[in-house]
Amino acid sequence: MSGKSIPELFSELVDHLPRLFRKEMQLAKAEATEKVQQATGAIVYMAIGGIVLLAALIMLLHAIVAWLVVFGIDVEWSTLVVAVVVGVLGAALLQKGMSDIKASNLKPNRTVEQLRNDAHATKEQFR
Repeated sequence: MSGKSIPELFSELVDHLPRLFRKEMQLAKAEATEKVQQATGAIVYMAIGGIVLLAALIMLLHAIVAWLVVFGIDVEWSTLVVAVVVGVLGAALLQKGMSDIKASNLKPNRTVEQLRNDAHATKEQFR
């Protein structure tokens, strides 16, 4: 041990705990802010995907269906083909946004790890 008495060690621990707690809260706040920004970015992808999907449906359903009809494809089949292609594009963009916003990506990993390290260090101090 360090040659200090238990009351001295306890006194040091009590002195350091408020500062440690403040630093941990600052880290948690910073990491939470980062995770909110990450979620915001994912939501932006999802919104853009939705807007692109809507715009594509409006523009493509009219133009491409008409173009396919000119080439002799029935209106019903033309509409189906266009809808499938536009649907795949929209689904891919929405999937990107949903994968970016998964709960595991938003967990404050550094804070959790630092709290584990602090708990371990405190235990070691009293051994």
